[in-house]
Amino acid sequence: MAASLATGVLAALLLVFAPFVAVTLTAITGAVLCGLAIGWAMLLGLSYRFTDQPQRWAAAPALFMGVGGLLLWAFGGSQDVLRWIWPPALLALVVWMAVRVQRDLLSRAGRVQLYAVFIILALCAVGGAWQTVAAAGESNPFLTSGQLVTVDGHQLRLECTGTASPTVILEGGAGATSADMGWIAPAVASQTRTCVYDRAGRGGSQPAATAQDGAQIATDLHTLLHKANVPGPYVLAGHSFGGLYVRIFAAHYPDEVAGLALLDSTASSQPAKSVIPAPDSTSSDTIGRAATLASLTVPVGIARLYGAVIGDSGLPPHNEEQLTYDTTQANTVRSVADEYMRGGAASQEAASLRDFGDKPLYVLTAGSGNDQSWKADQNRSTSLSTNSVWRVVNGASHQGLLQEKQYAAQTSRAVLDVVIAVRNHQPLTASR
Repeated sequence: MAASLATGVLAALLLVFAPFVAVTLTAITGAVLCGLAIGWAMLLGLSYRFTDQPQRWAAAPALFMGVGGLLLWAFGGSQDVLRWIWPPALLALVVWMAVRVQRDLLSRAGRVQLYAVFIILALCAVGGAWQTVAAAGESNPFLTSGQLVTVDGHQLRLECTGTASPTVILEGGAGATSADMGWIAPAVASQTRTCVYDRAGRGGSQPAATAQDGAQIATDLHTLLHKANVPGPYVLAGHSFGGLYVRIFAAHYPDEVAGLALLDSTASSQPAKSVIPAPDSTSSDTIGRAATLASLTVPVGIARLYGAVIGDSGLPPHNEEQLTYDTTQANTVRSVADEYMRGGAASQEAASLRDFGDKPLYVLTAGSGNDQSWKADQNRSTSLSTNSVWRVVNGASHQGLLQEKQYAAQTSRAVLDVVIAVRNHQPLTASR
């Protein structure tokens, strides 16, 4: 029993990474289902060949998953119909299989193994029904404001508020969207023009066809700003992974960056890599397939359950609504998984910024939850500029710098300190 089903899982993984399977959610889903169908078919065939208890019922899940997988693989557009059909059909199939196994299989160990699989399938069916019904009543809350700008074949959402210069660009961390700047953006926009945007595949932005490493993210942001007629030079503020992206931007477009704020930024690493976007490669294709596989947590309701469990982040209500919505989107899960898998390359690309001259550089560090090595890396970042400040916010966590109002106010103040230094052509000082 276990060997047959394990073979099905292995077949599913092999199909997912097969070069003839397109890197799309429907094709990858179809490949997984076809692989699992092989496992059920093996169970059927081996029970006939080597036992006196043929498990004829195994033909049903083999056909169910095989036909469903081929439909998705070959005709991806049918997913809108199938998503309403497969949860109740799978649940009914599980109940029927459980009854047949109780009748046809004498082995207690075999029944236990299969019942464990049936429980997983039943949970997937229930989660899939929840996801389908809930998603039917949702609309994208990111699209109620801002503008969509076409960049390299996909649309990115940009929202700018406030007046005066220099313009501040806020860059969130790994998995972040513009919603994560819910406290920061309005506070900074009260003093100068401030822009937030959603990276490809999340928030209000469409997925990109190109690999989204740090260099490509910086290039896309540059194109976005110019196409939207957002004038520079810019003050770039990056939190966590966003700190890597703003350093890559500054390395690639030094004349367009007037100041930097690194907000508990991820450290760069050696050796430094080129900030020129690399062409798609076999490794990029593998990462894309793995990230798409991770996004299968959405159709079965796991991502929605995760969003419900993590609860309120502490951001304003509208931004909280945006975060909740974004957590349940397959494009978001794929984008976030892809981003983490490319994080090592981004940290090396960020190391290409070796000298920021005497431009204002503010390094802000969370005082809670960071070890001494993290703080040492933060301190070392100040050596990029002769006009730099390092400050630790005691009591603030990594996410708290953005999401807890009292600490977000100090983060906003740090960004505005850079703005004032740039605007008045004076040395950077840290206000309290």
